[in-house]
Amino acid sequence: MFRTFIIMAQQILRSEVPENLTWDLTTIFESDDAFEAAFKSVQSAAKQLSQYIGHVGESATALLAALEADLAAEREFEKVYVYAHQIFDQDTTNPKYAAYNAQVQSLYAELSAATSFFQPEVLAIPDETLAKYLATDKLTKYQHFFDVLLAQKPHTLPADQEALLAGASDIFGASEQTFGALDNSDITFGNVHTEAGEVVPLTNGLYSLLLESQNRDLRQEAFTTLYDSYIGLQNTFASTLSAHVKGHNFLAKTRHYDSARQAAVSGNNIPESVFQTLTTTVDENLPLLHRFVALRKKILGVDDVHSYDLYVPLVDEIDFDVTYEKAQQIVLSALAPLGADYVAIVQKAFDERWIDVVENKGKRTGAYSSGAYDTKPFILLNWQNNLNNVYTLVHEMGHSVHSYLTRHNQEYHYGDYPIFLAEIASTTNEGLLTDYLLETNSDPKFRAYVLNQYLDGFKGTVFRQTQFAEFEQWIHEQSANGTALTAEVMSDYYGELNQKFYGPDLFPDEAIAYEWSRIPHFYYNFYVYQYATGEAAATTLADRILNGNGAQDYKNYLKSGNSDYALNIIQKAGVDMSQAEYLKQAFAVFETRLSELETLLSK
Repeated sequence: MFRTFIIMAQQILRSEVPENLTWDLTTIFESDDAFEAAFKSVQSAAKQLSQYIGHVGESATALLAALEADLAAEREFEKVYVYAHQIFDQDTTNPKYAAYNAQVQSLYAELSAATSFFQPEVLAIPDETLAKYLATDKLTKYQHFFDVLLAQKPHTLPADQEALLAGASDIFGASEQTFGALDNSDITFGNVHTEAGEVVPLTNGLYSLLLESQNRDLRQEAFTTLYDSYIGLQNTFASTLSAHVKGHNFLAKTRHYDSARQAAVSGNNIPESVFQTLTTTVDENLPLLHRFVALRKKILGVDDVHSYDLYVPLVDEIDFDVTYEKAQQIVLSALAPLGADYVAIVQKAFDERWIDVVENKGKRTGAYSSGAYDTKPFILLNWQNNLNNVYTLVHEMGHSVHSYLTRHNQEYHYGDYPIFLAEIASTTNEGLLTDYLLETNSDPKFRAYVLNQYLDGFKGTVFRQTQFAEFEQWIHEQSANGTALTAEVMSDYYGELNQKFYGPDLFPDEAIAYEWSRIPHFYYNFYVYQYATGEAAATTLADRILNGNGAQDYKNYLKSGNSDYALNIIQKAGVDMSQAEYLKQAFAVFETRLSELETLLSK
C-alpha cells in the first residue's frame, strides 16, 4: 500500500497527501491567522527600530538596547519567513500562499532598511569606547559577534559613499542578470534524438540526461548541439563575464582589499591560504583523476575519451527499489557511528513530521533543509524509490541535525552557521552512507555501482570545482592586470586548464574550451572553492568517525554555530583546513575506492 502510494504521488493533489507524510507547519503558527498577526508584529517592530537611530554609540545601555531590539525583530521575522515560503513550496498553485510568499519578500526589504543603521553606527564608535562597552556584563556574550562586525571596519567607507555603492547594487548585478536571462530564457538549442528515437528540442535538463546515455552517438549529438549555441554567442557571454569580474575588482579596490578573492573570502573570515592550499594540493593529486579517466577509457572501449564521455556511468543501473519507510531504517543504521544521541535526533525528525516526503501537484521540485531558530529544521523531499533519494534524505538530514544541535546549544545571535561550513555536515552523512552500503553489501555489481557513484561525485565536486576556482582566480587576475577578457583569451586558457585536469586520455575537444560561457558559478564571486573544501573535509571526517574516535569531536563542531570563526569551529572536529593534511586524507580515500573499482571492473 505504502509503496504503491509513493509511485503514484506525483499525480495527487496536496489535499490527498496523508498527514504523516507532510511536515507539521502548525508547530510554527497554529493557523494562518496567527501567521498574519505575527507578520503585522514584525512590521511594527521594524518601525519601532527608528527610535534607536543616532543613539547606538551613546552608552553601553543604548548599544545593548539597539542590538537586542534588532535581533528580536530579525528573530520574529525568521519564523514568518519560514512559514510563508514553506507553505507556498508545498503547493505553488495556491494563490493565498503565493501572496504570503510575496508579502514576506517585501517585509524582508522593509526590515533590512529598518536595521541598516546599526552596523555603521557601531563602526563609528571609537575602538577604546566600544571595548569598554563590551566589557559590561550584559554585552560580554556578544564579543565574537562584534569581533566579526569590526573586522569589516577597515573596509567600510564613509556613510555617503556606502549609500552610493548601495544605490548602485543593481548596476553591479546587471551582468549576472543578463547572463541568467540569456542562459535560462533566450538561448535556444537545436534538436536532438532521445533514447526513444524521437527528435525533440534540446534543453539543459535533457542535455544532462543524454550525457549519461549508453549510446555514444546521442551523447556526442547533445554535446555538439549544446555548444554550437554557446559558441555562437561567445562574445556576448564574454562581455557579461568580463563586466562582472571588473565589478568585483572595482569593489575590492574601493573597499581597500588587495584583491577580489581577498574581499570574497573575508566574509567568512577565511584566510586566502585555504584557497591556495586547495588548488596546490588538488593539482598535486591530478594523476588520480587521470587514472580515473584512463579507467573510463578502458571500460568504454574507446580510442579516446571525449568530453561527452565523462558522465556516462561505468556500471549499469542496479535494481535498488527502496521505499521511504525502508530508507529511514537505512539512514538510521548508516548514521549509528555518530552515537545514540545523534540517531535520536534523526528519529525525532521522522516521528515529529519535520519532513514533507512525497510529490504532489504544484509542489516545489528538488530537496532542501530549511528552518529558523524557533522552528523545526524542516526538510522538503520529492521522494522516488531509488538509491539517489536515500542519499538526498541523508544529505538533508545532515543539514537539519546541524541546525538542531546549533540551536539547542547556542543563543540566537550564534544560532546559525557560515556557508563555508554548511555543506560539510550534509556531505559527511553521505560519506557514512557510502561506507554503510559497502560494509553491508558483498555483491560485486552493487559495490561497483556505489563506488562509481562516489568517485563521480568526488570528481565533480573536488576536482571540477577546483578547476572552476582556478579559472575564476585567473580571470580576476588578468582583468586586474589590464588584460581584456575576450572570448578567445578565456577559451584558450580554459581549454588548457581542462586538459591539465583530465589528462592525456581526454581528447581535446575544441568546444569544451567554451565551457566557461555556460557556468553560472563564475558570477558567484569565489563561491565554488567551498564546494571542494567542504567535500574533502567531509570525506576526511567520515573516515575519522569510522576509523577513530571522531564522533564526539564532530558533534562539538555541529553544536558550535557561529560562536567562533569557521576555521576554529571545524578544527574542533579534528580538521585543520589551513593545512593540506585533510585534503591528502580525502585523496587517500578516493584512491582506495578507485583501486577497488579498478579491480571489480577488471573481472
